[in-house]
Amino acid sequence: MDPSSAGFPVPHKQLTFDVKGIKTNLVICRYEDHFLVIVTQLGSLGTLLQARKEEGVSVQPTFHVSVLFGKRDEPMLSACARQLIENISAAGSSRCLVLSLGLKDHSTDTIKAIVSEVIENRLW
Repeated sequence: MDPSSAGFPVPHKQLTFDVKGIKTNLVICRYEDHFLVIVTQLGSLGTLLQARKEEGVSVQPTFHVSVLFGKRDEPMLSACARQLIENISAAGSSRCLVLSLGLKDHSTDTIKAIVSEVIENRLW
């Protein structure tokens, strides 16, 4: 793990971990207005999602997740983005999330492991 809180070009963390026997690379970057999280088991970006907290008059926050490009018919990818943006919001940050998931396995266990690893290494 190579954490960098004030490095060039942006604060980031980069690490590799194992999910169900598959080598998984993770990069988390903190920009001024967004978090970028890249998780890949394929060596490529895969599906790119954006998640943000909707500002409104409601007491309960609402969150919007959209697929920018990639697999639009994979609900587990959207669920991963939603869990992460909810965690970002709960921590008090108003930044949006851009999430890239290049996964061989889209199972619930894989998504849970990824969410757990990202939260453990968060920059928010």
